[in-house]
Amino acid sequence: MAAEHIGQTTLSARAPCGRTVHEMGDGDISLRPFREPDLELLTRFATDPAFSAPFEWPGFQAPDEFRRRWEEDGFLGKDPHQLVVSDAHGTGVGWVMWREPGPGWGGPGVWIVGILLAPEHRGRGVGTAAQCLLVEHLFATTPAHRLCAFTEATNEAEQHSLEKCGFQREGLLRQAGYRGGRWRDVVVYARLRSDVA
Repeated sequence: MAAEHIGQTTLSARAPCGRTVHEMGDGDISLRPFREPDLELLTRFATDPAFSAPFEWPGFQAPDEFRRRWEEDGFLGKDPHQLVVSDAHGTGVGWVMWREPGPGWGGPGVWIVGILLAPEHRGRGVGTAAQCLLVEHLFATTPAHRLCAFTEATNEAEQHSLEKCGFQREGLLRQAGYRGGRWRDVVVYARLRSDVA
């Protein structure tokens, strides 16, 4: 299955990072559907603990499951939805995702969002730009009202990134995440549609 390129988001509204989305995406970072070569990112995630270190490692997974899902709907037809974070050369450097929180929590218009970048592309603002683009994309193309993000309490880089994208810290969930053989505290962030400047 060949997924089509959705192009860069070019909304004229001010992005939460203080720049227009076009300025963030123009020639630098964009979001697009997965293409077959991008599946290598998911294979690395499924088979190499170092890919998501020091956070997010869920244990080994079957890479073929990702391929089947891509062939089924390009990661766009059902939860979790995923888009590739693409650099200026069109190369996938990671992905963003969004999904409904599940029965009994949230409701229509509430999404949980997340991001994972390949380790060689972290620490340069790529994740912040990509998350800002995702916020603008979801508010422009879905009836999203509330975007939620969860991150380990020790993941200060992700917390700063979320804050730059206009998310507000809402609280601490004690020992709510399990990784590396122990339970860890998780910080809750959210961004409301009404927060958009």
